[in-house]
Amino acid sequence: MKTLVTGGCGFIGSHLAEQLLSQGHDVVILDNLSCGRLANISSFENHPKLRMVTADIVKREQIVEAFIGIDWVFHLAGIADIVPSIEQPEAYFENNVLSTLNVLQCARDAGVKRLVYAASSSSYGIPGQYPTPETSPIQPQYPYALTKYMGEELVLHWAQVYKLPAMSLRLFNVYGPRSRTTGAYGAVFGVFLAQKLNGRPYTVVGDGEQTRDFTYVTDVANAFVHAAQSQVSGEAINVGSGNHYSVNYLVSLLGGEKVHIPKRPGEPECTFADTAKIRRLLNWAPQVSFEQGVRNMLDMIENWRDAPVWNPTSIDRATTAWFKYLDPKT
Repeated sequence: MKTLVTGGCGFIGSHLAEQLLSQGHDVVILDNLSCGRLANISSFENHPKLRMVTADIVKREQIVEAFIGIDWVFHLAGIADIVPSIEQPEAYFENNVLSTLNVLQCARDAGVKRLVYAASSSSYGIPGQYPTPETSPIQPQYPYALTKYMGEELVLHWAQVYKLPAMSLRLFNVYGPRSRTTGAYGAVFGVFLAQKLNGRPYTVVGDGEQTRDFTYVTDVANAFVHAAQSQVSGEAINVGSGNHYSVNYLVSLLGGEKVHIPKRPGEPECTFADTAKIRRLLNWAPQVSFEQGVRNMLDMIENWRDAPVWNPTSIDRATTAWFKYLDPKT
């Protein structure tokens, strides 16, 4: 197939592009490099079936030609993180909602055969049911989650009204190599690996007993391929590991001291995907255990040598907006 990956130089996108190439598909990576890094595709950048297009999906005129002749579109481009979305909601609407409209219109005009969208489990907010099924209420707690859900709604609506063969994958706590090493305070793995490299204690939120459905990035990339190969359309489907693990367990696997920082408003005590639907409709199941995934991360820990080293004070400064806007007591 001739495939296009928006955000293909990003964390998940680069793994997906690599997997598609390994299966013999042609791949066009569409990325403006604001979040993605060329280093993420360095191991396969000279592949004869790969073409790189540097363009911004917010500007439709820049991307129209990239869709011509494409069979499968994987839409992973966008911006993440909680605090920046609270501080810059307009940028998040532009990059996660308007850009999705542009991708859908370009895909529709080009007559693509499949479109798969990267949605977020954060749209569930604080779920009332675990494992959380796709029928669980949508209750985003912050603008990032809201804009990812709005993008999903566009995708499913275009599938319904315009018969664009499209679907949405709701991703749960993706981790693995090539995850971001710089920028805003964010995912726990990047924070902890930089702290371990620098002999600092891990900054554990609350009591550390909260659990997360950590899903390894190559398994997630494989889910996108399964989605494209299927005939399923107009569906939102969870992608998770089939289990959930406490932050304290992660610390025990990494090894080292920890320090506790205040629990944050708007964060669930647990994320845990009900994966019955993806197993049934896409015949997909994760292959990498959490323990193996953590070992893989430790094997390449040097990649986090230049990552910011967070401590309780810097985290407190970085998350001021989080508490200001999401704490119901303020």
